[in-house]
Amino acid sequence: MTPPPADPRLSVVVPLYREGSHLSKSLETIEKNVRAIGVTYELVLVDDGSDDDTWTTIKERARSAKEIRGVRLSRNFGKEAAICAGLDAARGDLFVVMDGDLQHPPELIKDMFQTWRSSGANVVEAVKEHRGAEGIFYRISSALFYWLLSRFSGYDLRGASDFKLFDSQVRDAWLRMGEKALFFRGMVAWLGFTREAITFSVADRASGSSAWSLMRLVRLAVNAITSFSSLPLHLITAAGGVFFVFALGLTGRALYLKSVHPEIAQGFTTVIILQLLIGGMMMFGLGVMGEYLAQIYREVKARPRYIVRDLIE
Repeated sequence: MTPPPADPRLSVVVPLYREGSHLSKSLETIEKNVRAIGVTYELVLVDDGSDDDTWTTIKERARSAKEIRGVRLSRNFGKEAAICAGLDAARGDLFVVMDGDLQHPPELIKDMFQTWRSSGANVVEAVKEHRGAEGIFYRISSALFYWLLSRFSGYDLRGASDFKLFDSQVRDAWLRMGEKALFFRGMVAWLGFTREAITFSVADRASGSSAWSLMRLVRLAVNAITSFSSLPLHLITAAGGVFFVFALGLTGRALYLKSVHPEIAQGFTTVIILQLLIGGMMMFGLGVMGEYLAQIYREVKARPRYIVRDLIE
């Protein structure tokens, strides 16, 4: 393995979507904290198809700061694809991925860099100690998602975030992963490598509200689980086995009652209930299989993860 450079160039990748209202303030804060480290750096700002003035702000900032580079995607491909575009464009030896709304504290970058320098770890990840001002529904949903992901895939990502610092070995390995259904934090965990963790509390947003709708969060959760585990498919097989054994028992019971009381019609309610249960299980099973087929469909089409519309070097 090539030893890390004594004076690494730091690339800070920031995916952005509809963040023009606070972007100037965010960039000033991020730059201030990155400059404090004392290394050569660049900010790679990825506009993920925003329909506000995000790209205009990036262009204005880039004219006055040579450290700022911009990537504008042709449409909204999603945060995971925007991260991929930023890592593809980055030219550094060391990489930081963070949000542009200041919920990932920029002052933590220096601590992450120092931890990387002292520990020699490939990855320094910021782990949420406190999730900030989230509603009870979001907290419960998040806890359920990470519980399911841990049980299905074996990766415990509770408290994990996209806020990470890692070296070029990790960046190159991540970019070589060819799937189209991306889940950045899960894929970094799958890569392994040596890692250290720093805790942080999620700050309030600089302004505005999150662009993550309920449906986008559900889609991300489904992508994550189906990308990292085939256990849901095995659970369908197990459920089928359980129902088969139950059906055999019920059949034996019906035959016994028929032999003892041949004049009595038995089981109409039971048959209806079983039909509803089995029908529901079959529909649920078909839905799970459909999600895996959809994943395969997206992969075999082999479309690019993103398309770049404009580039500021």
